[in-house]
Amino acid sequence: MASDPYKYFRVEARELAEGLGQGALELEKGTRDPALVLRLLRLAHTLKGAARVVKQLEIAEASHQIEELLSPLREGDRGLEPEGARALFALIDRIEGLVEALDAPAPEPAAAPSEPARSAQAASLIHDSFRSIRVDADEMDALERSIGAAGIQVAALKRELQELRILTGLSSSLTHRLSVGRGSHARTDSPELNLALELQSGFERTLAALVDRAERVDQELTDVRDGAARLRLVPVDTAFATLGRVARDAADTLKKEVQFELSSGGLRLEARVLGPLRDAFHHLVRNAVAHGIETPDERLQRGKPRTGTVRIGVERRGSEVIFTCEDDGRGIDVEGVRRALMERGELTAAEGAIISREDLLRRLLLGGVSTSPEVTQLAGRGVGLNVLAEVSTKLRGQVSVESEPGQGTKVALRFSLLLASLRALLVLVGDQTVALPLETLLETKRIDPADLRRSVQGDRYRVGEELVPFLPLERALGRPEAQPGKIPSAVVVLSDLGQVVALGVDGLLGTMDIVLTPVPLRALVAPVVAHVSLDGEGNPRMVLDPGELVRAALEFAPGELPADAPRLPLLVIDDSLTTRMLEQSILESAGYEVELATSAEEGLEKARAKRYGVFLVDVEMPGMSGFEFVALTRQDPELKLVPAILVTSRNDPEDFEKGKNAGASDYIVKGDFDQKRLIATIERLLGR
Repeated sequence: MASDPYKYFRVEARELAEGLGQGALELEKGTRDPALVLRLLRLAHTLKGAARVVKQLEIAEASHQIEELLSPLREGDRGLEPEGARALFALIDRIEGLVEALDAPAPEPAAAPSEPARSAQAASLIHDSFRSIRVDADEMDALERSIGAAGIQVAALKRELQELRILTGLSSSLTHRLSVGRGSHARTDSPELNLALELQSGFERTLAALVDRAERVDQELTDVRDGAARLRLVPVDTAFATLGRVARDAADTLKKEVQFELSSGGLRLEARVLGPLRDAFHHLVRNAVAHGIETPDERLQRGKPRTGTVRIGVERRGSEVIFTCEDDGRGIDVEGVRRALMERGELTAAEGAIISREDLLRRLLLGGVSTSPEVTQLAGRGVGLNVLAEVSTKLRGQVSVESEPGQGTKVALRFSLLLASLRALLVLVGDQTVALPLETLLETKRIDPADLRRSVQGDRYRVGEELVPFLPLERALGRPEAQPGKIPSAVVVLSDLGQVVALGVDGLLGTMDIVLTPVPLRALVAPVVAHVSLDGEGNPRMVLDPGELVRAALEFAPGELPADAPRLPLLVIDDSLTTRMLEQSILESAGYEVELATSAEEGLEKARAKRYGVFLVDVEMPGMSGFEFVALTRQDPELKLVPAILVTSRNDPEDFEKGKNAGASDYIVKGDFDQKRLIATIERLLGR
């Protein structure tokens, strides 16, 4: 402490000043919240006391003045006047400047910083706080390597426990053999049996204790691994917190009114990524206010609200993240850009006449081009978009610029995620656990077969009053269906870009925070896989992309189900005249058109010549069997879309299994024939 008496004070003071700044922004908006004022008074009081402890009387005095300024507002009957807001921000800036001056070996009394100095201080505060509250990156790398090594050892321990299970089983077998043929007093009469029983008991106790401890260590190691990974990650909201102040200061200098909005979706990214991004968006926000947002009078003349809006958005899409800065101002002066380039000699008159609007906007990314008539503290140097372009190059991303005259400008940076975290739902697909981003999910529930509609136009599931595309996740992952035709046990409903789909899963395992890492370059995965995360043993677990899942579901079940779709005829295939006539009578009474075939061969010929809604097929027929008919139609690109019902007198379990393997949609036993069930089954398969 003697070598650096302000080591801990700097960290505390920065956090308290940042909290005061955020609260001041809320008060400036007209908020009258006694709880907010009380919280700010506590922050100022804490800062005053800490400053006095380390003999920083100027900071203590400035904190005291903040208390004096805020005290009249604590009842909530009055708001912060504009002059009071300026005084409050000036005091906060004064404190921040004095705290930053403590970093110098021989600090001198700091004067109130100028406007650009205040913005620079605000932009640097969050980066410095990262260094103060986060451990060194090399130490984090070493920690994660150690955790990985520990995970390998735990996995090895689990394999050794399997060997112990085998030994426990062998000891049980030995005990059983020694006890065969002996009476109730065998234990006392046989030393060998007594020894075997003690050995078995010891194995069982040791195995139970080791399994319990291994599971605890495994869970704790998982928590440590996830925690260590999250230590690298910083909420975007935290990193971009100062941008609201940047917008406020620029607007105050230029006599404009600006509302700042930030929407990050709770995303957390690596600090080393967010630092450069924050600096780049610092320029974008300042440019949006200086170049884009009009003065209140100008906006009113154009029919706009007098207060302009600058909005920062962060969206994760698949394996990428998109940062946007958008304003509702005047838009980029494209003709001004054209003139500036020609004046600088970077475009000839001929080139200037033919260059497209899109090329001119892209040219801004190279820097040095500004439409501002003069260089000021806020604009005119043409560096804003160039800074973003440099960050994009480092992140291997892409920058796009959209602008409409009188409507505003939108700048977007898209890049691949290296490391991030999100809240996810873990679901079971077969014997595999996969993760779905929780932010896109609408609901989860046990599947109701009555709500599932299957037809030649694709599968649908009823969500509320709507039928939405339905896709089993097993199929989306490109895995062969373990049981063809099986209905999943649960459904997950998600939405992406306004499109709702339902996904069939085999189980819901709960939610958890997971850390995302890129899919290995050489990994062969389905298009719906966006990232991987690590499970408790360090094995990769797939994280799915909502956008790709929607696309896959739409491909699997394209288009909409027409409300008045005509009924296709049904084809009954049976060599028994009685059965054919009975089924025809039942189905025609229900309003269906029915055609008949006396053999599977005739049925196959008819099926290839005409469209049918459902095939009803007997199993045992001369020549081709019903199993063979179904299997052949499942191999045909068009006929495989037509549901097939096997109607037979065979009711052995192996026959049911054979029918499923052939691809039958349902199986009805003639001995249990129920015409209501037959009609209901057909209605379900036709999606009616």
